[in-house]
Amino acid sequence: MAANKRRGAFGQKVLFVLLLMAAWELVARLGYFNPAVFPSVTSIGQAFVEGIANGLLIAKTAYSLYLILKGLVIALLLAVILSSLATMSALAENLVEVLNSMLHPLPGIALLPVAILWFGIGEVSIIFIVIHSVLWPMVVSLGIGFRSVLPVYLDVGKNIGLNGWGLLGGVMLPASLPFFLSGVKIAWARSWRSVIAAEMVFGAASGTAGGLGWHIYMTRYLFDISGTFAALLAIIIVGISIEELVFKNIEKLTVVRWGMSN
Repeated sequence: MAANKRRGAFGQKVLFVLLLMAAWELVARLGYFNPAVFPSVTSIGQAFVEGIANGLLIAKTAYSLYLILKGLVIALLLAVILSSLATMSALAENLVEVLNSMLHPLPGIALLPVAILWFGIGEVSIIFIVIHSVLWPMVVSLGIGFRSVLPVYLDVGKNIGLNGWGLLGGVMLPASLPFFLSGVKIAWARSWRSVIAAEMVFGAASGTAGGLGWHIYMTRYLFDISGTFAALLAIIIVGISIEELVFKNIEKLTVVRWGMSN
């Protein structure tokens, strides 16, 4: 039953994508817009296939993913540490709340000039922007998760001798896993925005090569709009793949299996 439901939902998503592509192709072929600025699905697909065949799109995507994963890992570790300290100390909780109120509203791209001054034009600046962009949503999600842990779980943990960091790692983190995964999803989406925006602002991280943001900027500069859309398509495909193959499988193996979600 559940498998049939999942297959039906997947089929509906595929149908929706196909209808969207057909509508785009129809509008492009009707000639209402200049093909140079509104390319057809066919030309976008051709640019995408060529980018994959010559390895350019693969290399750009891999580099952007490298920056994202590096920033995400650091941000997740910092988020766990800050959220954990906030649950164990009133002073730390007040400090985290002040930092979150100050820094969370700041767009990551607004800190890019500061990052360039501090770290120069390089991948460190981009990673800094990623960390800032995803850290505070993760802190908020984990904080909500920790506060939502049922007192009975904490009592059971204390009864078996857990306290402090042991109670945190043995009870609170597993019990708040749905909130943690939700925060990671938000962080994943925001990290893509941060990397693409940062690369488009000051170009390639090393001066001679870059990720998808730099590729989007260059294809726009060269008026290769089909190449621009091909890069956007690569981002969409990676996003859907991570959502379907990683996040959903993690949820099935954890929160769904453990009865924490439907």
